Parts: sequence; structure tokens; C-alpha cells
Amino acid sequence: MITIPDCHGIIPARYESSRFPGKPLAEILGKPMFWHVYNRARQCPFMKSVTLATDDDRIYKAALDMGVPVVMTSTTHASGTDRVLEAARIIGVDPEEVVVNIQGDEPALDPAMLEELLEPFTRCQAMVTTLVSQISPEEAQSPDRVKAVVTHDGRALYFSRAMVPFDRENAMHSYHLHVGLYAFRMEALIRFGELDPSPLEQREKLEQLRFLEDGHTIYVTETRHTCHGVDRPEDLEKVISILEQEQ
Repeated sequence: MITIPDCHGIIPARYESSRFPGKPLAEILGKPMFWHVYNRARQCPFMKSVTLATDDDRIYKAALDMGVPVVMTSTTHASGTDRVLEAARIIGVDPEEVVVNIQGDEPALDPAMLEELLEPFTRCQAMVTTLVSQISPEEAQSPDRVKAVVTHDGRALYFSRAMVPFDRENAMHSYHLHVGLYAFRMEALIRFGELDPSPLEQREKLEQLRFLEDGHTIYVTETRHTCHGVDRPEDLEKVISILEQEQ
């Protein structure tokens, strides 16, 4: 019988952002955005711990003031995954334990999505997992919407900004949209940090392709829940409305 290993959620929180500087500190219903993400994540019953990983003194101090576990990480990381790896090492995650990369701009995150993300670890020796959801062919045309090709038993074949698979017969009614939540067994996360960016990763600008090109299996779960990420200041209004309706 396979039992789920201890799981540690890590929330990368950079201050610098070309579209929304200081985004983790944006106020939502009287509290900073990172607090809402942390509060949502810790509701997942699989989580042993949830930690904020930042590179900014302002965010670090605000987290301490709010009672949110936080670690200071380097300012030179090329990706959020690299920041998550440093934070996981700081808090002492064991090789067989699982690290969950939780997007810091999802203040309306449904904790059930984290349970879906972690489900493959309960039934097989998964190393890396992620989520997809259904989108229409019209939505899939945008290169900002990353598409996934998935086998019948839930393994990722490819991720692309192009419309994949190609619909030669014009018979497809939906595509798999990649949802940017990841869970890694710590040894797989360490391996990621040892690898150079891969050719397909560099071409598509999608770091998950680094795992596929290195021969890793990425297990995919389809979710019916919706993400409500905050990319720009104008996205706050929608998120605030969602959270107000839940109160």
C-alpha cells in the first residue's frame, strides 16, 4: 500500500514584477495577497507545512508581522522553481518528501486543487505532478494559454504554447490547459536544479519541458476548479469580489 509522503507547500514571493511591482503586498480585504495564498494553502489536509519564500525585506517583515512562516532567498534566481528549491533546502525537506510550488498570485486558490495535485502520490511512485483543465478551441489559440498533451493514464506527453495536438479533422471540442501548480518529490526538485535549460524549454519558454527532456514522467490530474490569478492591478477587483462572496 502506497501512503502519501509528508508534503511541504512553498509560496515564491518576489517583489519585482514588470506588470505589478510589489504584488505579494497588494491589499485584499485588509490583508496582503501572500496571506490569502498562505491561508488557502494550509487548509489542504496533506500539508505538513506551508512557507513563504521571498527575496525582499519588506515582504519578509510583513510575513513575520502576520505570523506567516517565511525564509529569505537569493535575488538572482532565474525562476520560481529555483527559489522553491532553495527554500526547501533551508527548511530541510527530506529527499522522499514532496514540495508543492504554490503560485503567490492566487489569493482565491481552492485548497481542493492542492489535493488533486497530490493525489498521484497516493497511488504510485510519482516524482512530479501538475494540473490541467478544459478550455475551448477559441481560448486555446492564445500562446499565453499553455496546452498539454496527456495520455489516457494521466502522463504528460508535451506542453506547448501552440495548439497541440493538431486538429486535422476539426473535431476537437476542447483542449487541456496547463494549470501552473507543481508538486515535486524533493529528489526530483534537486535534479531540476542540476539541469541546464533544455532546447525545447528555451524554444517554448516553458520550464516543465526540462523535466520531460530529461526523461521524467510528469503525472497530470484534470481539475474542474478555476484559477483566478492576479497578473495586473486591475485583476484585484475580480478576486476581491470572489472572496467577498465566500464570506
